[in-house]
Amino acid sequence: MTDASALLAAYDAQLRGEHEAIGAERRFRLGPLWIGVFAEGRGFISGRDLGGLDPRGVRALVRAATAFLAVDPAVQEVEWKTRAHDAAGGLHEALVEAGFVPQEPESIMIGGAELLALDLPLPDGVTVRRAETDEDVRRASYAADRVFEGEPREERVADLLGRVARGAEVWIAEADGEVVCSGRLEPVPGTDFAGIWGGATDPAWRGRGIYRALTAERARSALARGVRWINSDSTEFSRPILERSGFVKVSATTPYEWHRPAVSPA
Repeated sequence: MTDASALLAAYDAQLRGEHEAIGAERRFRLGPLWIGVFAEGRGFISGRDLGGLDPRGVRALVRAATAFLAVDPAVQEVEWKTRAHDAAGGLHEALVEAGFVPQEPESIMIGGAELLALDLPLPDGVTVRRAETDEDVRRASYAADRVFEGEPREERVADLLGRVARGAEVWIAEADGEVVCSGRLEPVPGTDFAGIWGGATDPAWRGRGIYRALTAERARSALARGVRWINSDSTEFSRPILERSGFVKVSATTPYEWHRPAVSPA
């Protein structure tokens, strides 16, 4: 199956709804929305057609969902995940009005796991392996943070360790004892899918095939676990790589982020 509409239908049927809040400490329904509260003060919201609401109804729903999470002082940030193919007129305007900031859109890519399970060469001195210890996971997290944010964030380590405890795999590429590329594989229980996430390559090592080799190892592991389809929300760095492997762009996703306003000292 390579038809984009059929792949999108499988994505919507198997990966939307309650599956989006897997791993949350608390999960809630609010009308057509799924809301999750995760460790480290993270909230997550997603919905599909929003119950056929008009823009006024969408605005009211966004306000209610935001207030639902904002009342919990432990929630410091919220991601509202949108998809380009959803029927949600007025959602962008309502989210911005509620204090959410749109992030860079990403391509939703889907393809058979076997398409990525290639035998690919690595540059001399580079090895790829699955993270085996908590320290491996910590090093992978720090390396990804340096690529995306410039400095490590300890709370990311706890999140990644929690994902591993729930069945995710972290893979790393190393050179001279340093992590130069990392990414994770997250099989989704009860579905035909696994996601490949968090792909981050040190800028000094890009363009040498390391990310593709790391992805190939994740795909082989997915196949060994009985996974049929792999999905990824891809940046413009990784989208062309997946397209060359036969993956199909089925839609786009834009995350909107809300951060609790800082409290001014008295």
